[in-house]
Amino acid sequence: MRFAPAARTVAAALSVLAVLLTPATAHAAEHAAAPGDTVVLPVRDALAALPLQSENRTGYERTKFKHWTDADRDGCNTRAEVLKAEAVTAPAQGPNCALTGGSWYSPYDDRYLDSASKLDVDHLVPLAEAWDSGASQWTAKERELYANDLDDARDLIAVSAASNRSKADKDPSEWLPPYAGYRCQYDTDWIADKTRWGLSIDAIERDALTQQLADCPDRPITVTLAR
Repeated sequence: MRFAPAARTVAAALSVLAVLLTPATAHAAEHAAAPGDTVVLPVRDALAALPLQSENRTGYERTKFKHWTDADRDGCNTRAEVLKAEAVTAPAQGPNCALTGGSWYSPYDDRYLDSASKLDVDHLVPLAEAWDSGASQWTAKERELYANDLDDARDLIAVSAASNRSKADKDPSEWLPPYAGYRCQYDTDWIADKTRWGLSIDAIERDALTQQLADCPDRPITVTLAR
């Protein structure tokens, strides 16, 4: 079921998060934020709190992130769960969770699509980018959970196959949604996703996001930490 919405460096970033927490959660995070804690802070502060590290893709293979799984064993894998949840018009569900009919909106390129076969389910922060940003140090199970995260609706998104393949494994310094009206939301969700999973950011990525967010509202984001 889909639900709507280096050690010292990481520790330092978490301590910043603790300072920025809302009063309701600040006491719980007095020493360090922990998995399951919820943080609420303006998106520019969340960006500043991300650990700054250079990226390293050594050893990356897509198969190290097991997906798509069927965690609740209802016959529909993660991809299908996202497609069902994000449909504008609900598709019919057949045997083995085959989806027919329905319609979807792809916010990356401001398009409506009338077939599940025309959509990809995108990892907002791509698997390769996650690897570069810390997931190379995770266990196989943690990578599986990341690749199938249905507990935060920002992490996986149904979009046109064309826009997703244009994006590939690029970060916001290299690619932004073709539809300009979605770019502030995209950057905000990117930062929320990295915050949720304790991922780092490199200097070029940080500078690009800082520049892009200068033209966006400094919206508060609410994130439940996954790790």
